[in-house]
Amino acid sequence: MLELAILGFLYDAPLHGYELRKRITALTGHVRPVAESTLYPAIKRLEQAGLLERATEPGAVAAPRHVLTLTDDGRRELRRRLAEPVQRDITDENRWFTVLAFLRHLDDPGAQAAVLRRRLAFLETPSSFFYEGDRPVRAEELDDPFRRGILTVARATSEAELAWLHTTIDSLDEQA
Repeated sequence: MLELAILGFLYDAPLHGYELRKRITALTGHVRPVAESTLYPAIKRLEQAGLLERATEPGAVAAPRHVLTLTDDGRRELRRRLAEPVQRDITDENRWFTVLAFLRHLDDPGAQAAVLRRRLAFLETPSSFFYEGDRPVRAEELDDPFRRGILTVARATSEAELAWLHTTIDSLDEQA
């Protein structure tokens, strides 16, 4: 997820590390804040793989800044990761939001729709947070108001996302 976010934000524009960290934190930080000790090794790995380049620019007040720019290989790698997200990027809500944040960088509406269809298939598979044996428990069956709240909120969120997915897939299919 971190590497995808780095590639995605650098696809948008060259950034220095501090600005990149702020943007990633804004996207994912409420759940997973990004520490410098995590970000900078990821940047170094991507640089060593030839996916981004670092250039030194004079700082406005202090030391020089390192500006990161995506290479052509980095752009291709981002599009590949978006077109073929790992299953965890489809099923984990926070990772999914990272995919969605950059899915516009896939130029092919058919490829975008294919990714959305994977998420749709995941959401349409019956599941619950709570089970009686092998049977998912519905909110209406629970006496516990807190567990009922979890299921009620999850259902509302899923219904909203399902509606959005259907509308967006239809729109992308018309463009393809």
